[in-house]
Amino acid sequence: MASLTLTSLCWALLILFAVVFAAEGEAQNTVTAKSGQDVVLPCRVSPDKTIRAVKWSRADLGDEYVLLYRDEQLDPENQHPSFKNRVDLQDRKMNNGDVSLVLKNVTTADDGSYNCNIFNGGTRSWECINTVSLTVSGQTAELTVAPVGLIAGLSVPAVVLVAAVSFVCYRKHKQQNRDFN
Repeated sequence: MASLTLTSLCWALLILFAVVFAAEGEAQNTVTAKSGQDVVLPCRVSPDKTIRAVKWSRADLGDEYVLLYRDEQLDPENQHPSFKNRVDLQDRKMNNGDVSLVLKNVTTADDGSYNCNIFNGGTRSWECINTVSLTVSGQTAELTVAPVGLIAGLSVPAVVLVAAVSFVCYRKHKQQNRDFN
């Protein structure tokens, strides 16, 4: 019976760590797509905020932006040329605070971190709401490199974690065997 309890404990710990790793991956707000697909980069604002404008940007674009929506229309003045006629808000009425970005016909050049910002009418200032990382696959080199990096990055902590849990389980099992002798 004690052995069954120890085994159950070890399995429970492994399942718990797997759930923690899965939840951590979701919190990173990463979107993956294949070249040619349309994607939605999620961004949601608290309903108590007064949204006067929405701006999606990428740090590597300098002063140009991905999308600027103000006065109930898109503003193309300083929009980066590669995003013209390919972006829109998922819901221009911004129901329930949804200011998600729709990016059409993605390419590997669209890889990067996108910042979702709003101009809050209440505070009269720009606020960064969240950052979404977009990964687009479409070339052989990228398909080979990206998963290897991801696997290596997640494998090392997972192996260390499994080794630690196994060691603890082994020590407990060995201790229980000594107690029976």
